[in-house]
Amino acid sequence: MRCFKLLGERVVSRDFDRQVAKLQIRAAILNRFTALGTPLTQRGG
Repeated sequence: MRCFKLLGERVVSRDFDRQVAKLQIRAAILNRFTALGTPLTQRGG
């Protein structure tokens, strides 16, 4: 949640296409943060 707040809580663009683009970029960044924070597990054997 902290990362989401760092990216800004509101969408300030007035143009709908820019709003969509900004939210897609924000989602991609959050997904990347999640991927970096997810541990890789390996099966022991």
